[in-house]
Amino acid sequence: MEDIYQYIEDHKEMYLDWLMEICRQPSVAAQNRGTEETVNLVEQYLQRLSFAVENIPTSGNPIVYGELNSGKDRTLTFYNHYDVQPEDPIELWESPPFSPEIRDGKLFARGTADNKGTLLSRICAIHAYQQVYKELPINIKFIIEGEEEIGSPHLSEFTEKHPDKLTTDGCIWENGFKSTDGRLQITLGCKGMLYVELHAKGANVDLHSAKAAIVTNPAWRLVWALSTLKNEQEEILIDGFYDRIQEMTIEEKELTESIDYKEKEELEQLGLKSYLNNLTGFNLKEKLIFQPTCTICGMESGYTEQGAKTVLPSVAKAKIDFRLVSEQDPDEILQLLRKHLDKHGFEDIEIVRLKGQRAALTKLNDALVQKVVSSAEKFFEKKPQVMRSQAGTGPMYTLCQKFGIPAVGFGVGHAGSHNHAPNENIYIDDFIEGIKFAALVIHEF
Repeated sequence: MEDIYQYIEDHKEMYLDWLMEICRQPSVAAQNRGTEETVNLVEQYLQRLSFAVENIPTSGNPIVYGELNSGKDRTLTFYNHYDVQPEDPIELWESPPFSPEIRDGKLFARGTADNKGTLLSRICAIHAYQQVYKELPINIKFIIEGEEEIGSPHLSEFTEKHPDKLTTDGCIWENGFKSTDGRLQITLGCKGMLYVELHAKGANVDLHSAKAAIVTNPAWRLVWALSTLKNEQEEILIDGFYDRIQEMTIEEKELTESIDYKEKEELEQLGLKSYLNNLTGFNLKEKLIFQPTCTICGMESGYTEQGAKTVLPSVAKAKIDFRLVSEQDPDEILQLLRKHLDKHGFEDIEIVRLKGQRAALTKLNDALVQKVVSSAEKFFEKKPQVMRSQAGTGPMYTLCQKFGIPAVGFGVGHAGSHNHAPNENIYIDDFIEGIKFAALVIHEF
């Protein structure tokens, strides 16, 4: 691999230019902004590597599918996404979000960490491998979607219509980071999700707040309904909510114990004195990785602008996400939520389902896991931090575990990459390392 590593070093400015080029292009799925232009760029990158490229339409944004058949008996798939989060609030960015800027060894731009940096590291790795060895040792597929940041609502269309394109021996997932101690994180799954809106309605128009003496206030109705979902000990109170959660195995407990979670450093970074329920050590890590959540993501009702306006709102809304684990089914959780609200006298609260996703896990002893972990130990000369699951959610089950495909995630971000936030960034050195490591994984696999 030394010849490949040297080639990457000699051409790192070119690879950095490729990354900056795609980071200049907005591709905000939530606003359907810049999709066509970004798709064209991604297609050009793959065509440059002699991939057979298809632009596969869905009911939403298209999927870029690329395949390079080397005539070998093993196939590795890379799943990535070309869409990014909205850049708001723009005023908190130190440089324009779609004008990549290098400062202190970091590249700042929306999408650098999530997910364009990781996507380009894999494309560049294949390019370097081809330049040195002329052909790849395995067959490679890319599945690059444009709606991951809005919950991948149309990825299942792709899997249902194109099952032949899913056939593979393993999938390298879209994103990952280095931990606070500099070790590569390797993730073997992700949590599921049910995302809903709760709507409460009162009169057919906002009223003078004097009417609050005799007219229902939907904001209060919503607050009271929300208060039944979870107690102050962070226990979710929906009957049957925990029924399908499986106990941790001995291997999972040992893996979780081995995670070096920098609690003090993170608390200082977040400006907090403690975690919920004063959790620490193993209990903190177990809660983060293996337990579900119920989170109020936002609320809206009445007047919230400057000054006073005495108003009785006519509607109230709340967005809630449930992070799911084990065998929890988002459709079943939705039914349990409806029963719970009805049981507590909130039949009038409307539930609007926005998205759902099952949790996904790859077996700890899978050959792909062992190969990626051993490659990381060889390349970084220290053990990676293997995570049983991300604390976040992605469509891994839809694309992989549903079809018996193992999936392992790693990427080029770091603990302070600010994904989904202003000043998103990656270290340039991590990007170049990521290219080399992706090339090694291809070689070893």
